[in-house]
Amino acid sequence: MQVFYGDPMRLTRFTDLALRVLMRLAVDRGDSPTTRDVAATMQVPYTHTAKVVARLQHLGLVEARRGRGGGLALTPAGHAASVGGVVRELEGADDVVECEGATPCPLRSACVLRGALRRAQEAFFAALDPLTVDDLVTAPTGPLLLGITGGPPAGRQAGGPGS
Repeated sequence: MQVFYGDPMRLTRFTDLALRVLMRLAVDRGDSPTTRDVAATMQVPYTHTAKVVARLQHLGLVEARRGRGGGLALTPAGHAASVGGVVRELEGADDVVECEGATPCPLRSACVLRGALRRAQEAFFAALDPLTVDDLVTAPTGPLLLGITGGPPAGRQAGGPGS
């Protein structure tokens, strides 16, 4: 019988939402959605989405324009961003297990597991490195996102080049 303590290795909700925001903006329809629009489309709270957008803007992946005609847009760097790089940046470099916490593990100086888990974590990120944000919205994802957000712009097919 296996016993699991806590959650298995997984992305934080913040990173998950950030990737979904990037994907929504990557299927640009020329409409420059607001943070509130994106939150409604993704069915998540506006406050969470606003924090994610602020972080993505700080990373140079999203441009936010205020006022009439404003909204959100993916920057060229955002379109080309490596998914692995984005996830690394948002998740941080923390170890999968806490060996040095308030109650340090007595095995930490000679533990083989710690190194193996660090390599597994890096392999996880490395598997995402070749993917760009634009790659995430090729068919079938791009057309589905466009269906959620109201359809493709005139003269452009969902999931095609530049989607």
